[in-house]
Formats: sequence, C-alpha cells, structure tokens
Amino acid sequence: MATPYKIQIPMYEGPLDLLLDLIRKQEINIHDIPIAKITTQYLEYLHKLDELNIDVSADFIYMAATLIYIKSKMLLPPDPLAGSEGQEDPRAELVQRLAEHEKFKNAAQLLYQKQQIEEHVWSKPDKSLYEGEAAEGEIVVSLVDLIKMFQQVLERRKEVSRIELQHEQFTVAQMIAQLRAQLVASENGALSLMRFFEACASRHAMIVAFLALLEMVRLQAVLLVQEKQFGEILVRKHKMFDLVFDESGGIRQIDEEYR
Repeated sequence: MATPYKIQIPMYEGPLDLLLDLIRKQEINIHDIPIAKITTQYLEYLHKLDELNIDVSADFIYMAATLIYIKSKMLLPPDPLAGSEGQEDPRAELVQRLAEHEKFKNAAQLLYQKQQIEEHVWSKPDKSLYEGEAAEGEIVVSLVDLIKMFQQVLERRKEVSRIELQHEQFTVAQMIAQLRAQLVASENGALSLMRFFEACASRHAMIVAFLALLEMVRLQAVLLVQEKQFGEILVRKHKMFDLVFDESGGIRQIDEEYR
C-alpha cells in the first residue's frame, strides 16, 4: 500500500508573523516593501490553506484586504495638486506595525532564551533589568515570571475570536504615556500588570504595551514586584520615576527608535 503524500505548510500565529517571514526569507528591506510581490505571495499562502480546508482567521482576511488596498493606492498616479508633504507612502502604517512587531519578536526570543537558561541553572533570580530597591516586604519579579505572565495574557486574548473592523494603532511612546498617567492617578503608585495588559484593545496593543513596559523598566521609571511569592505582579513607581519624565509627562531621553 502506497504511503499517502503529506503536504506540509508552515503555520503562523498571525498575519504579521506571516509577512515578516516572507520579508526575511527574501531579505527584503522592511522599510521598502515591494507590495505587489508580497501581496501575491500572501494570497498564495491563504489559497493553500483554503485548498487544505484549513480555517483562516479574520485577522488574516483583514490583512489580505489591507494589502490589496495598499497595492491599489500605489497603482494610482500621484496627485499633481498635492505637495511633497501630501504624498504619504501608503505602506507607512503597515511598515510601522511590522517594525514594532519585529522588535517584540526579537525581545520575546531573547527573553525565551534567558528563561531556558534560568530553568536549567540553579541561581538567584536575575534582577539586573530591575535595578533599584523594591518596597519593603515585596519581591522583585524575575524575567521568567514576567514572560510567563505575558504569554498567559496573550493566550487568553488569542482565544477571544472577533472581527475588528477598525484597528487603532499605538506607538511605544504613546503607551508609555498611558502607563505613566495611570501610575500618577493611582492611590499608592502601583498598578496590576495583568489588568493593564488585559485592558488593551487588541493583541497588537498588548505587544506595544509590553515594549513600553520594558523601556520604562530600563529607564528605572518603574519596578515590577510581587507582595508575596507567586502573587500578582504589580507595576510600582521607582524612586527615579519623577526624574525620568519631564514636566509635560514625556521621557527626557527616549530612544529615537521608539518615537
């Protein structure tokens, strides 16, 4: 009896993962995407899924429509009445989303590697990312605890299937400002990290919030602590909090890549 022929097709968690994979395999500059070529390859992947009777989520369909829309915009001749400032690249928003998603993927990979090392080595929790002293009686959260909690929140959001007709976009700087405002408004200068992530409108917003949190920790604006072992993770104002932000609430020295 002949062995049945098996077709293997890579599976992706979301449309941005698929697009990044297509871009990386062809060594394409993420800031100069050949939209016609990428759109064709993206649709070919969806057709393969359809031929194999694999359900395609609404996010993949939405991205297909977005790519086709961008492609059609780029086929139109430039408006002669619009100045150079009015000739905005139709790919700009997509490029920004891909760039931020790539940052998260790289950060997640580094954290995962560190998690694997810490799980196989008996040592004290790594507190290098969370410089500064925690409040009395509190435990400084390790990287392992942080990444595990964030993975749990992402998985919960993944289970909620819904079609989002409008995708509100956030930058890391905007999310930092949002987290700062919540900390300032809180009674004790602390917030539930789980609730902060769950309040995000989409998985994309969660990813940007995660990047914002890492940046605030790096700048020593906040600490991540637990009141007891295995307890809820809290974001607490660091003693350097007021020095990190200027009078308008902006970060005094924020990396250009986050602007």
